Amino acid sequence: MIQGIGAAAGVAIGRAFVLPAWEMDIQDRQLETIDLGREFDRLQEGIVTSKHEIEEIRNEIQQMVGKEESTIFDAHLAILEDPVFMSEIRGIIERQYKAAEVAVKEAIDHFVTMFDLLDDEYMKERALDIKDVGNRLLKHLLGTPEVTLPKNNEPYILVAHELSPSQLVHLNPNHVLGMVTMVGGKSSHSAIMARALGIPLVSGFENRLDPMIQTGDLLVLDGSTGALYINPASEIIERHTLVAEKQKRRKEQLQLLAAEDAVTLDGMHFHLASNISSSKEFELAIKHGAEGVGLFRTEFIYMDRAALPSEEEQYDIYRRVVEHAGLHSVVIRTLDIGGDKQLEYFPLPEEENPFLGYRAIRISLDRHDLFKTQLTAILRASAHGSVKIMYPMITSVEEIRSANQILAEAMADLDRRGISYDKEIPVGIMIEVPAAAASAELLAAECDFFSIGTNDLVQYVLAVDRMNEKIAHLYRPFHPAVLRMLKMTVDAARAHHIQVSVCGEMAGDERALPIWSYLGVSHLSMSPQALLRVKHSILNISAKEEADIGRSCFTCRTTSEIEELLSARTHLEV
Repeated sequence: MIQGIGAAAGVAIGRAFVLPAWEMDIQDRQLETIDLGREFDRLQEGIVTSKHEIEEIRNEIQQMVGKEESTIFDAHLAILEDPVFMSEIRGIIERQYKAAEVAVKEAIDHFVTMFDLLDDEYMKERALDIKDVGNRLLKHLLGTPEVTLPKNNEPYILVAHELSPSQLVHLNPNHVLGMVTMVGGKSSHSAIMARALGIPLVSGFENRLDPMIQTGDLLVLDGSTGALYINPASEIIERHTLVAEKQKRRKEQLQLLAAEDAVTLDGMHFHLASNISSSKEFELAIKHGAEGVGLFRTEFIYMDRAALPSEEEQYDIYRRVVEHAGLHSVVIRTLDIGGDKQLEYFPLPEEENPFLGYRAIRISLDRHDLFKTQLTAILRASAHGSVKIMYPMITSVEEIRSANQILAEAMADLDRRGISYDKEIPVGIMIEVPAAAASAELLAAECDFFSIGTNDLVQYVLAVDRMNEKIAHLYRPFHPAVLRMLKMTVDAARAHHIQVSVCGEMAGDERALPIWSYLGVSHLSMSPQALLRVKHSILNISAKEEADIGRSCFTCRTTSEIEELLSARTHLEV
């Protein structure tokens, strides 16, 4: 077994099809002065043809998985119009008298090398976009056909060094059992697209496979754990076949619960909403029985594009989700960039510790124009249903008041424009840093609701970067300190009669149900994939018994004791 990165969940078993590495042997061809005009014409023809192809791909992917995901190709079009990239190519042709294809290849290599040297995973992923667009342009300049996938209908596991969005758009999920890439991670475009298409993906095997996978090799992969087996023994195949079949049966049985209310055996009702990043993801959440949206991560609307989204673009996206939600509410979190989420067109300062730096509400309060545009779009969407606004990474009363001042300005502008909106729109905050939990009683007096973001809260309370492999084992959500932060927050919300919900990963962890039962937290928001699993657990527990276990957790002195108490519970298997 080779351990990689689990980038898209699911088990896949099948024969490998290895996509050949795209490396063209381009000879350095010098030009005469008289030939320069012709080379510029060839370059322009290649750009026009490439743009046309990308626009067709964008429309195709929009039909397959949604408008938000198709914006990846807006970024590709922007590269072909980028003055720096194009100036580099034209400069090589004009100053060095080199053929168009040579100039394109040198420009690709220059920018890809530059991005790869940056200690920034996001920028490394964007290097793939440059390569993808440049290779498309080279294909037209050289008249080289694209590498095609198998034409027969026999399913296969696709293996590649890396997969570009242009390649992924042509995949048929019915033929591709799974994917293996040498590079890329959970935030790569290949991972985003794989999850949208429902294809298991494992990655991160560069320089770790000896010998390399060959077309026809039998592969077994687990996109949840990152495990990969090459030509494994029969018992490995049998074991994973059983796992895959069990997963399929369980999904089918859980789907039957979609229309059921999440009510415990003794009558406690849990409100299960979903965390989403796009309207397409909300469609899956609705299919799994979500009662609205507990966290709309709007930063993904800003990613993989060439410029900030306009008020109209944002309004259209928010409106569609709100209308789809019907009578259920949609909690829209304002822009949360910085830390591990960067925008290529909105460069942030290089910082020693970006997770403690210029990010989230700090950027919004610094960039009133950006913040006001988003708030205006959200307010306009509130005319179409139940909308709540949520500010991220709040640490003080001053931040809430400053944000609300800009919100008031956006409301005044809409009044002047004669545009309707919910004048009583609820405004809440994320509780995700210790300062917010410790001053929750002060903050509760300033807002309409709390939503506990357990992912960051655990990370900050324990001072543990969970992406750091050396200390990831110290990231333990059921640490006594974390539980005490949760209780402080819930007690403050209750004292001020405001709603409190949970939207971090702990919301989708069945082991936490005794904690929520004891604290009286009934509003949980989680990934669409977790909804039915958590609902199944709720339907098979007694809230009173769970609360008793939760109460015992708060008397424990160690994390291990708490984890043992929670793990000892057995939910009925489907």
